Amino acid sequence: MKKIQFREWRIASPTYWGILAILAGVIAVAGVAVLYMEHSGHWVTGMTNQVVWGLPHVFAIFLIVAASGALNVASIGSVFDKKVYKPLGRFSGLVAIALLAGGLVVLLLDLGQPGRLLVAMTHFNFKSIFTWNILLYTGFFAIVILYLWSMMERKMNGYTKPLGYVAFTWRLILTMGTGSIFGFLVARQGYDAAILAPMFIIMSFAYGLAVYILLLIFTFNADNRELGDTVLFRLKNLLGVFVAAVLFFTLMYHLTNLYGAENHEYEKFILLDGGIYTLLFWGGWVLLGGLVPMGLVYHPALGKTRGAIIAASSLVILGGFSAIYVIVIGGQAFPMAMFPGKTIVSSGFFDGVNGATMAYSPSLPEFLLGLGGVAIVLLLTLIAVRMLCFLPASLADEVADPHHG
Repeated sequence: MKKIQFREWRIASPTYWGILAILAGVIAVAGVAVLYMEHSGHWVTGMTNQVVWGLPHVFAIFLIVAASGALNVASIGSVFDKKVYKPLGRFSGLVAIALLAGGLVVLLLDLGQPGRLLVAMTHFNFKSIFTWNILLYTGFFAIVILYLWSMMERKMNGYTKPLGYVAFTWRLILTMGTGSIFGFLVARQGYDAAILAPMFIIMSFAYGLAVYILLLIFTFNADNRELGDTVLFRLKNLLGVFVAAVLFFTLMYHLTNLYGAENHEYEKFILLDGGIYTLLFWGGWVLLGGLVPMGLVYHPALGKTRGAIIAASSLVILGGFSAIYVIVIGGQAFPMAMFPGKTIVSSGFFDGVNGATMAYSPSLPEFLLGLGGVAIVLLLTLIAVRMLCFLPASLADEVADPHHG
């Protein structure tokens, strides 16, 4: 394994500025959508008094969860001392910061009154999981920045491993905190499950790695840098393991729910007759986001092609959005059991009247806000790799493989 050299992203200026202009345009359109929703009120969205977390929350939670998983690549190199992964650490930390920033921007702008965040940041209620998540998100930025500094500054290299342990532990707690937001909501049958916390951790591994693989391939191909099979195949095999683990936790989650008779109606709703939620569960979460990517990455012939790896990573991301949509919105659409064993015939809140589920259709402004968060992730990433040395000059097999030759 040769010494790894790092340098800035050097694609042609017209191409670079063209990409930034497109991303800035998407962000501007998202800003217009936010102003429209702020001026008109959230009644112009698909959200209601029952479904208060809509499509922007799906985007936000996916990006936040993926941020933790993207940092996993750096952890494998520094915490577990796997030399092949060490050159990937800088870019891993950058992608993690960009994903978290994009997710939190969407979350903040979807609040309706973003200025009220100052209250949450200055008046802490430590009995609330939301307070703990604010501290976890803020700490994540600080720790990962220090982690990156230790990797990029030679004088700080001695701190990389201890900071790697801190970052590894912190991101696991962060993802558990995000999953616990739902796991602690006992009023919702779709949320009230302790397994959601560890399930969100394994989801983060899969979704973050899928995003990382796509960005790594794009940045290397665009700059004509060599990306050898050693690195790419290890990443895609790891992706297959994480996807299999997501399917396992999904199975355990639903089997646990089915064990309790009180959850049978919710499970029937999600698995059999929930309309869009059933379609997204089986078609998006399980099939396109799970079984198909595993088939692609482990196929004897297809698994060795770049196209199959790109397709598998893309499908994992699609499956991730489907999974978060089913969990977040499907969990709200199913009516709360406010009076177990009774049928609500009238309610000013309109929740669960005659056992009816809540309708939700995402609006265009909601979608544009979420898309703006994705654009922020890409914009931050591409600006950073252009300005600083986050990317290895080459990841050819003879450079990245410690056992080559």
